[in-house]
Amino acid sequence: MNVFQLLMKKKELIPLALIMTFAANGVSCFAVHSLKKTDLSFTFSVDRKGNPEPWEAVDPTVPQKLMTINQQWRAIEELQKAKRASK
Repeated sequence: MNVFQLLMKKKELIPLALIMTFAANGVSCFAVHSLKKTDLSFTFSVDRKGNPEPWEAVDPTVPQKLMTINQQWRAIEELQKAKRASK
């Protein structure tokens, strides 16, 4: 039996079908959006042709935000000494 024939035969299923269609559409749109966003450089991205290895484009002098909860970034003293010595 066709889906539309079933919905016309049992009219109480029409709101359920509309809600499920709307929810499935929202989930698929969110999934595509999550795959394409580039908030962090280490997130999975669909763009494999443009930059297949995104970790090589990370600037080591800029602190990367992975997860911060009420923390302040400050430079590591030993690392700063090593940078000054290598210049």
